[in-house]
Amino acid sequence: MPTATEPGPVHPAPVDSAPVHPASRPLEFLRRRLGWASCAAYAAAAVLPAPGLWLRHIHGLTVGADLRVGVNTTQILLASVLFTAALRSCPNALARMLRSPRILLVGLGLHLTAPLLIIPGIALALRCSPDADGGSGMTAAMILTVAMPVAAGATVWSGGGRGDEPTILGLVIVSTLISPLTVPATVGALTPLLSTEYAHTLSAAARGAGSGFALTGVLLPCAVGIACRLVLPGSVTRAVLPTAALGAVLASLALTYVNASGAIGQFLTHPRPLLLAAGACTAAAVCGLSFAWGRLAVHALRLETRAGTSVTLACGMSNSSAGAVLITTAMPDRPQLLLPVLAYSLLQKLAANRVMRARTTRAAA
Repeated sequence: MPTATEPGPVHPAPVDSAPVHPASRPLEFLRRRLGWASCAAYAAAAVLPAPGLWLRHIHGLTVGADLRVGVNTTQILLASVLFTAALRSCPNALARMLRSPRILLVGLGLHLTAPLLIIPGIALALRCSPDADGGSGMTAAMILTVAMPVAAGATVWSGGGRGDEPTILGLVIVSTLISPLTVPATVGALTPLLSTEYAHTLSAAARGAGSGFALTGVLLPCAVGIACRLVLPGSVTRAVLPTAALGAVLASLALTYVNASGAIGQFLTHPRPLLLAAGACTAAAVCGLSFAWGRLAVHALRLETRAGTSVTLACGMSNSSAGAVLITTAMPDRPQLLLPVLAYSLLQKLAANRVMRARTTRAAA
């Protein structure tokens, strides 16, 4: 029996634990394995490309008696990713970023200068290759890829507090909005590295990149997501965010599968190992140097960890899907040029996964 000086057993007070949302565990599972999941999407495109090819086409949907609307599956998937990123971003954080746009300008500057610093060295190395056109084809494909705005998928990789989500969302929006100016300027600065035929074709393709996609494909879903965050009560937002985030990750993987389905099949039907190896090596060099440029600049500028992570992603991740569309439109008789673009698309996801794992490890330590 305890005395006055001998305390009795102490029982810890019960701790109220918040219920775990059903989508939280699968969301965290996928986030930890996004690199492997992206590889699985590419494997699915190689083994079973037919559904992806069907989804790539615009399908008509009858609304009412006479109205027929075209449904673009890829645009819907992209819009869902951007909508969720905007819904997750705090409006006050976005407003602070616009009032003090230093990080935004740094990320944008790094993304725009990366092609100008990296592509000349790649073009010089490719001239020593046995390629019949002196490497102009591979160089042209890489120019159109890295000249594109920041990839919308970067918002998925920075989710879950692993990066500065308002910063990466702002970089996606701003880089896309100014792309009708920056893409032709970047391509024009790099076309002297190409043969005359590729230079003229690339310049025409860059001038044809309009701003319609920037408005409907990027700005509109972001605006709707921010509006929903402002209008919906906080309790409702917290309840739907895990499900919306899981849907965005799945939409990003589906978009990867659909984009890969359009090109992988033909290369498996008519394999060209040397061309595949050259495209993969070229894409790996450009992707690795782009991420390295971002990380070096972040360390030199001593940016805060989360903001630096988002800036690194913005520097290394380009909208390769838009680049693939431009290449297919401008040079339909050269499908082999899609090889380095597809390789870059996969490699930038694997590089982003590595950046995020390093960021998580440092945070845990």
